[in-house]
Amino acid sequence: MSGTCLGIDIGTSGIRTAVLDPDGSLVSTARAQHEQQAPEHIDAEAWWRAVQSCIIAQGEALRSVGRDLSEVSNLCVDGTSGTMVLTDAALAPVTHALMYNSAGFDFEATVIAQHAPDIHITKGAGSALARALRLQSEDHAGRAVHLLHQADYIIAKLMGHGGHSDQNNTLKLGYDPATGHWPEWMGQTGLRQNLLPQVHAAGAEIGQIHRPVAQELGLHHAASVHAGTTDSIAAFLAAAPLNEGAAVTSLGTTLAIKILSKARIDAPELGLYSHRLGGLWLAGGASNTGGGVLAALFSGEELAQLSDMIDPDQPSAYDYYPLLAPGERFPFNDPTFPPRMEPRPDSDVAFLHGLLEGIARIEAQCYASIVEAEGPRPKQLFTAGGGAANATWTAIRARVLGITPQAAAHSEAAIGTARLAGGQQGL
Repeated sequence: MSGTCLGIDIGTSGIRTAVLDPDGSLVSTARAQHEQQAPEHIDAEAWWRAVQSCIIAQGEALRSVGRDLSEVSNLCVDGTSGTMVLTDAALAPVTHALMYNSAGFDFEATVIAQHAPDIHITKGAGSALARALRLQSEDHAGRAVHLLHQADYIIAKLMGHGGHSDQNNTLKLGYDPATGHWPEWMGQTGLRQNLLPQVHAAGAEIGQIHRPVAQELGLHHAASVHAGTTDSIAAFLAAAPLNEGAAVTSLGTTLAIKILSKARIDAPELGLYSHRLGGLWLAGGASNTGGGVLAALFSGEELAQLSDMIDPDQPSAYDYYPLLAPGERFPFNDPTFPPRMEPRPDSDVAFLHGLLEGIARIEAQCYASIVEAEGPRPKQLFTAGGGAANATWTAIRARVLGITPQAAAHSEAAIGTARLAGGQQGL
């Protein structure tokens, strides 16, 4: 790394920032809450106000340890994947923003299906491209100049101008990181091509901070701004080294899998796709199973007590596929796949044992599907999310997976984004 780096993470619940020294050591972090907004009326300018608040709080945190924001020489931003807005040339939103989980764009999905390849990441009523087409249709006066993802918008506000994005955020919009181009068929959907940003490698330097913004926030007037990434990739960068076979399982509300591969692995029919990351590809997907199922059935205290009574060396007698509702995304894509959590034994210990092992088997199936697609097996496996703290679950996973998971030293996306800003080795 070279220079002090500031990473800005725009998460679902709020903003987090992290400052790293040139040697990669963590100096301090800060956080700020999002403004309350109705899902159907998201104002992107509220994101910027929250980011400003968080950077100001970060400055206070640095001063408390004898440091200052003016030391920051590199900045980078991550945001939720697929969240986007249309703005004019002055970066004023001309539409409301659509979030990563916005869906129901059936008409747009029909248009995309007429032009996209048979199997493609842009297909579906909740795809990023479908959201872009809906936003364009709502720009009745035709004032839009920029289509910006959430991270792109904050980067644009930092630089004072828009028109830039990264290979990670643009993947689900349709950009092909292998060829380095937007596919020709996208224009046939009716999307105005002049709205599309210039795409850079994640972490690439793309300009300097806008001097008035630097003065307002207390940042150095010559700080470099770097192309961003998505929140999940930033979390991976916080947790794992950039080595082929390094893998991260996130045991949060859902189960998310990512592994670094020399080869690009895309199998949308399985819910599996790859992002470009330096000279490697980050392959993975997300299952609908995970900690959310456990939290719906047990309190935190119950989970801790019952876990302590499980013998992780003994296989469970139950073949569960824990889901809160029908539907699975990865390791296979089946919106009607039913939950399987019966029979439920009288013993809560046995029931939890079966659930933990069921999720572990799904995790193993996820990695196996990557191997079957000619990807690597995990050589190092790091765990992020709340499930990483459950020692019993870790032992069960080690038995099922055949590799001992390590708790990630860091899992905050802002730390990964700061590493990206500093040119983490290999990028």
